[in-house]
Amino acid sequence: MIKRSLEAFCTGLRIILAVLVGSLVIPVAMQVIARYTGIIPVFLWTEELATFIFVWVVMIGSVLAVWEGTHFDVQVLPDSANPLILFIQKSIVLVLVGGFGFLFAWYGIDYAKFGGIQHSVMMNANLMVTHITVPLAGLLWGVFSLFRFAEAFQQYKANKRAI
Repeated sequence: MIKRSLEAFCTGLRIILAVLVGSLVIPVAMQVIARYTGIIPVFLWTEELATFIFVWVVMIGSVLAVWEGTHFDVQVLPDSANPLILFIQKSIVLVLVGGFGFLFAWYGIDYAKFGGIQHSVMMNANLMVTHITVPLAGLLWGVFSLFRFAEAFQQYKANKRAI
């Protein structure tokens, strides 16, 4: 049940990510056309919009990478045949990612509040639009890591019984 809900949530994030990457093409194309052809005037707001979209793309991408287990993990040692050692190997990474995620979430709240009192220069947009990504991404890193830790523990228990 929980896994299905989280998977559906990640599917929604993938859709949002696709829309954001597609929409990133517009301000970047406007910048390139304006700078190199002179067909349209140089709009400075396109730089800010591209930055805002890019920040969201990076943070959503990192959240999805944590969910899929393709980020923050460098395999230094080969997977052990011993279920306990394999569980410990996975746990170290998951606990570290989760811990850092919750640190990002906790301290990111003040960072987001700081962004809430600032505005961008050209678009006059509240910078909380980008600053809020830090605590949101951190919270999701932590939640996803805890879920993967629980899965690894269940797998360890199943492998332990099989032996």
